[in-house]
Amino acid sequence: MKFNIHGGNPNAKITVQKEKDDGGVLYFDVKVELEKEQVPDEFTLTFSIPDINIYSVWSPSIRFDKHLGPDWAKQNTCSRLASCMPLHALVSADGKNRMAVAISDAETPISIRTGESEERAEIEWEIHFFIIKVAPLKEYSAKIRIDTRDIPYYDSVYDVVSWWENECGYTPAYVPEHAKLPMNSLWYSFHQDLRVDEIIEECKLSKAIGMDTVIVDDGWQCEDNNRGYHSCGDWEVVPSKIPDMKDFVRRVHDTGMKIMLWFSVPYIGKNTKAYKRFSDMILDETGDRVTCWAFDPRYKEVRDYLVGIYAKAVGEWGFDGLKLDFIDSFILSGKSLEYDARRDYHSLEDGINALLAEATEKLRGINPEVLIEFRQSYVGPAVRRYGNMLRVTDCPNDSLCNRQDTVNLRLTSGKTAVHSDMLMWHPEDTPESAALEFIGALYSVPQISVKIANLPESHKQMLHFYLSFWRENRDTIMDGKITAENPESAYSIICAKKDGRAIYTSYTDTVINCTGLDYVAAINATRHSFLILTGAAGKSYKVVNCLGEVVKTGAIKEDTTIVNVPLAGMVTVG
Repeated sequence: MKFNIHGGNPNAKITVQKEKDDGGVLYFDVKVELEKEQVPDEFTLTFSIPDINIYSVWSPSIRFDKHLGPDWAKQNTCSRLASCMPLHALVSADGKNRMAVAISDAETPISIRTGESEERAEIEWEIHFFIIKVAPLKEYSAKIRIDTRDIPYYDSVYDVVSWWENECGYTPAYVPEHAKLPMNSLWYSFHQDLRVDEIIEECKLSKAIGMDTVIVDDGWQCEDNNRGYHSCGDWEVVPSKIPDMKDFVRRVHDTGMKIMLWFSVPYIGKNTKAYKRFSDMILDETGDRVTCWAFDPRYKEVRDYLVGIYAKAVGEWGFDGLKLDFIDSFILSGKSLEYDARRDYHSLEDGINALLAEATEKLRGINPEVLIEFRQSYVGPAVRRYGNMLRVTDCPNDSLCNRQDTVNLRLTSGKTAVHSDMLMWHPEDTPESAALEFIGALYSVPQISVKIANLPESHKQMLHFYLSFWRENRDTIMDGKITAENPESAYSIICAKKDGRAIYTSYTDTVINCTGLDYVAAINATRHSFLILTGAAGKSYKVVNCLGEVVKTGAIKEDTTIVNVPLAGMVTVG
């Protein structure tokens, strides 16, 4: 494989040397030597491969648009410490890996791109380093891992994650037990209109049907309910919404629920006391540039201030965890590129890393079981050292998006607890349609964001049934191996399998392979009224609807059997 080198600093020495071929996994050492310590310029490595049996692109940051793309509009995976991860793959029509490229450095801003050459029927690869300015350096090195094995694409992805964890120094954070239990998140259900007594009643109802933690979102720090981040930065409780924060936390704990609190990490509002103090320590061209900007974490004074606020929430107010939001909104541009001797970090990525490291160390010192939620796109191996909950980005009432992003995170997040985006639906919808929201996020820790008290009884029954099913099968769902077919079609069928048990969800594919399994649960999220069971002859089955009511039972006599299963219902075999 021949790499071509483009760009870089004048007189820089940039080399790419093959290290080894480990059974079809190729490793290359990339090294940069500069004449003196200076800010490295962007450089690019390019190579091409024949387009043979390549059907689609897979990347955790490429969502629905997985076509190959032409070389003049390449598919692009961008990563930095605070956003995504340097992994980009090509997949065959039958779901096999054709080539997966990953970089050992998950902190430096890097871009991996592919596109089809119409002249040569080849896939052109580009790997761009330093796509955002970083701190001055004299030397740089990284490894490129290229997997060419003919194996299922998801096995190739799993191996990259293992490589990051075990060989590249990205050891993930400890995951507390409560990070792996269902939650009630108040954003879609309450937005900023927080009312303590109503929240307490929701906590009682939530606990009774299978949720263990409530997340208090945006609104506790602002008088109005008009969205925006103009009130962020001081992080003082608004008494008209929450008269006594410590007492509020105590009342939630009395319901048996744990409680987490939302912070918008970067944003600082123009009219806050914090802005007056830190107005010369903010990042240029961030926020909405009118009412709010972003703190610059390269200043120790900024980091100390923010860490102190988070520590107060956990230590003084008694919160069990924090939802730390918008970490990917720290952006380096404009005047912030200029040197300032007051900073103890020159690179923005280093500043963000320091903030996360200092905050999590402080919080775990207060409570070793503290829950820390990060949200897509800050979900890669670098930030997994700090967050123990990774949540799908906002996709309200969008089960298709929740399904796809859930699987993308499960394949790339190891044992870190992956959470769905908050589940919501219209109370006048059918229970089957509402159940599809849950089913779309089945392979994650469910976060619910509907007011339980306002749901019709059929929706409450459905939600109770699916939460109970999820909890009963949590070990398989969350600790089993996830296989997801047809990624180019937003995954046609997904399976979690462990110790002879399997949980299938059919989204478009209706064939369920039960061979060699002791127990199978197959959920019908298709628009067909049946599922096809293979390899289950001699076993009994039970069909239930989305409310958990038994529809039919029987024995399977044939090796291939069609079983009628209602929409959002399931068949269990065993």
